[in-house]
Amino acid sequence: MGLLVGDLLSDAAAVAPQGLAATLEGRSVRYSELDGWASSYAANLARLGISSGQRVAWWCGPDLRSLAGFAAAARIGAVFVPLNPAFGAGEAARVLDYVRPSLVVADEERRGSAQELGVPVAGLDDLAADSGGWSGAGPGDGDPHVVYLTSGTTGDPKGVVVSHRASWLRAFPGGSTFAAGLAGDGGILASFPLFHYGGWHYVLEAWHHRCAVHLCRRFDGPTLVETAERWRPAAMYCIPAVWQRVLEQSPRGEGLESVRHADTGTSAAPPELLRRLREAMPEATTSVLYGSSEGGHHSTLHHRDVESRPGSVGRVAPPGVIRLSEEGEILYRGPTLMDGYFERAEETAAALAGGWYHTGDLGVLDPDGYLYVTGRAREVIRTGGESVAPTEVEQALAGAHGVADVAVVGVPDEAWGEVVCAVVVAAPGSAPPDVSSLRRHLDGRLAAYKHPRLVVAVERIPRTEATGQVQRRLLVETLGTQRARTGG
Repeated sequence: MGLLVGDLLSDAAAVAPQGLAATLEGRSVRYSELDGWASSYAANLARLGISSGQRVAWWCGPDLRSLAGFAAAARIGAVFVPLNPAFGAGEAARVLDYVRPSLVVADEERRGSAQELGVPVAGLDDLAADSGGWSGAGPGDGDPHVVYLTSGTTGDPKGVVVSHRASWLRAFPGGSTFAAGLAGDGGILASFPLFHYGGWHYVLEAWHHRCAVHLCRRFDGPTLVETAERWRPAAMYCIPAVWQRVLEQSPRGEGLESVRHADTGTSAAPPELLRRLREAMPEATTSVLYGSSEGGHHSTLHHRDVESRPGSVGRVAPPGVIRLSEEGEILYRGPTLMDGYFERAEETAAALAGGWYHTGDLGVLDPDGYLYVTGRAREVIRTGGESVAPTEVEQALAGAHGVADVAVVGVPDEAWGEVVCAVVVAAPGSAPPDVSSLRRHLDGRLAAYKHPRLVVAVERIPRTEATGQVQRRLLVETLGTQRARTGG
C-alpha cells in the first residue's frame, strides 16, 4: 500500500462517514459528502483532459470545495498548485507563466481575470457537476502531488514540489504537529490560508485524525475567536503575530475554552506570548514548532520544556535529523523533504546540497540538542510564515511618490519573526513617505503580506560600487540609529 494523499480522505470517509470533515463560517461538510465531492471532481478533471503529472492551478478564495479539489487532483495523479487569492493580475500571470498549468480552476471572483491571462480555465461549478465518480489508475507515492509557491531572492516564484509520501508523513500522527487522539474531539482550527503549506498541512492532519478542520475567511482576532466559539476546536496553531490578535480579542481566553493544544512557532516564540497563552488557556498545552514548506516539521519545543528553555524551538522532530553547517546555518534531513524547486535546478542543488535542506536560518544547538534560531543567512524575508523577496518589493516601490531610492530589508520582530522594512531616500523637495502611503501604492501590485510595516528614511542607501547591489546586511546593522515611521 502506498502513502497516498487521496487515500487519506477516502479512508476517513470509510471509518467515520458521518464525522464532521470541515467547516467554514456557518457551513460544514461530513466525510462521506466530501469524499463524494472529491470523486466527482476527479472524474470531471479527467473529462477536461487532466491526467497524471499535469498541473492544475487552483485560484480560489476560502471555500470548502477546495478540499475536494485537492483530494481529486491527488487521486488522478495531477499536481495541485494553489495560488494566493490576493494575487493581482500581474503576480498571477508571472506564476502561471512559470508553472504552465494544463488548467486553472477559479471561483467566480477570479474566473474573469484568469480567462484574460490566456490559460484554460474551469469554474468550481464545472467540477461539481454529477459525473458518476472516478475509478482510474492512481499515482505512486513517490509522485509529486503539490507545488507550494514561495519567493526566491529575486522575487521570481519558486515552486516547492512535494510528493505524496512526504506530505503523508509530514501529517502522520506521531510525526505531525498536534498530539494523537483528536478524533472525536472538536478538531483543528486552521489559521493559515489554503494557498499556504501550513493550511494544507492542517487539512491533512485532520484527515489522518478523522476529525474536522475549521477554516476561516480572515485571520483577525474576532474571526478566529468567533470560529472557536462556534465550532469548539480541540487544537489551534497560530504564528505569534496571529496569537497576539486572538489574545487582544480574548485576553482571558473567552471563547477558547475547548482548546487543549494551543501551539505556536515558525521560529522562536516570545516568552511573554507563551506566558499570556498559559494564563488565557490554563488547561491547554503549548508547544513551539519550527519548520518550512521545503521540509515540513523540523523541530518541537514540547510543553514540558517551554519554561525551562526560553527562546528555543526544541529538539528535532523524528524521523528527521538537524545539524549546523560550519557557518552556523541550520541543515535538516529526513523523509519529509521536498523533491526540489520546480524547474529551478541550480536553486534545488544549492538548497539540497549534500542531501540536507539548507534552511537559510542561523542557529545554535545546546549540549542537550535543543535548537535556537538566531538569524537569517539569506536575503529572503520570513514574515509570519511567508517568504518575501526584497527585490520584488523594491521594484514595485520604484516610482512611488516621494521616493528617490529604496531598499527593502527584514527587521526582527517578536510577533512576525521579521517585518518588511522599506529604507527610503526622499525625492528632492519631498518629505519621506510613511507606511500608509507606501502600502496604498502597493495595493493591487503585491499581496498585502509583502507590504512594508516599517519605513526608515536615510540620506543614502549603501550599494556595492561594482554592481550597485544593496548592501542589506550593512543596512540592517545601522537601522537602530534611524528614525522609524510605523503604521499600517
